[in-house]
Amino acid sequence: MTNCTQKSFYFPSFSRRKIEAKFSGGDVTSDGGVLLLREIDRQLQLSKQLSEVIPDPRNPELITHPQVALLKQRIYALALGYEDLNDHTQLRKDPAFQTALERDEELASSSTLCRLENRLARQSAFDMHRIFVEKFIESFQETPDKLILDFDATDDRVHGEQEGRFFHGYYQGYCFLPLYVFCNDQLLVSYLRPSSQDAAKHSWAILALLVKRLRQTWPDVTIIFRGDSGFCRHRMLSWCERHDVKYIVGIAKNKRLLQKSEALETQAKKQYKLTEEKQRLFSECQYAAKSWKQARRILIKAEHTSKGANPRFVVTNLKEMPQALYDIVYCARGDMENRIKEQQLDLFADRTSCHRWWANQFRLLLSSAAYILISGIRRCALKTTQWAKAQCGTIRLKLFKIGAVIIRNTRRVRFLLSSSYPYQEQFMKVVAQLGPG
Repeated sequence: MTNCTQKSFYFPSFSRRKIEAKFSGGDVTSDGGVLLLREIDRQLQLSKQLSEVIPDPRNPELITHPQVALLKQRIYALALGYEDLNDHTQLRKDPAFQTALERDEELASSSTLCRLENRLARQSAFDMHRIFVEKFIESFQETPDKLILDFDATDDRVHGEQEGRFFHGYYQGYCFLPLYVFCNDQLLVSYLRPSSQDAAKHSWAILALLVKRLRQTWPDVTIIFRGDSGFCRHRMLSWCERHDVKYIVGIAKNKRLLQKSEALETQAKKQYKLTEEKQRLFSECQYAAKSWKQARRILIKAEHTSKGANPRFVVTNLKEMPQALYDIVYCARGDMENRIKEQQLDLFADRTSCHRWWANQFRLLLSSAAYILISGIRRCALKTTQWAKAQCGTIRLKLFKIGAVIIRNTRRVRFLLSSSYPYQEQFMKVVAQLGPG
């Protein structure tokens, strides 16, 4: 293949002046905000603790790139928007990136990072999740009164012959089916699963582990399990009842539930015909599926619009009024879908293109670690700013993607950030909140 030897390229002239460009600016970066990732990582000690639970089989005398530096390189790059290992061919030379990793030489190559990804095993994946949960617990300065654990599964499309891939009829394609657990906007679990399994597979065991650990720290905290109808399983609901865990879970429509809601649906339909406005009526009933040993409380939402009836049912052991439980508690789980979108669209959690299963689980966990760092910045430094609820992609664009000239000598490293950067005051406030030493 012919190598490109062009040094300069031109654009249409402006005021009779030629516009010439070339990649010869020297030590200039487009990621001046990477220092914020370094600071939050120093506070949380996330990369350091993750490195401690991943075995490193290399000969210590022959190591050029410590494992913790490899983890930081991969996690920070995902946070900055570099999804592919091939990006590190040039990114490893970036002086800002090197400074964030506290290195003065070129960083690891893509092949070295690939070997890191193929190093993970089952126990390391479990230990990494344990660290995620510990970071969640450490984020609380006071004992919480209530914790709502959101469970949800999503599709992760694959386009190769990866281990564990299966065709999923609902999603109409080959995919994995990862399970996520969030509490508000904090991530606790990102567990890769084959799509041949039930959407609720292993969720019971994960909930049990989480409840046990959370109650070790906060014995009296109220824990609420929240999920859609894919998690409505009798054994899971029974476990919650035996262990004083509250739940609010969707339940799929069936003939008996529709019969129980028929009168409310008729009323909603009549009111719609009179007003020609959407009608939402709420009630409740007791219901027991054939596999259940007892009846449970079912919330009924009868909705009628121009498109017809749209009934919904939710099973719960909470005691509040039906509409308040549905609108305020259950529907709030929709925000978790935004968190999953951040993982998959902003932080490339669906970049599971490795052949080996555990390498793909590792990639999902690396994306999760990048999310924890960015959400840490959002939680610790952006509460009083316009980005208090901003998604990861917005935070990256506003705070990380800053042009800077890097000047390095034996005594200091200077980041000369762009004078035209529009959020200078906000950036300084974030730096002050993170409190770098």
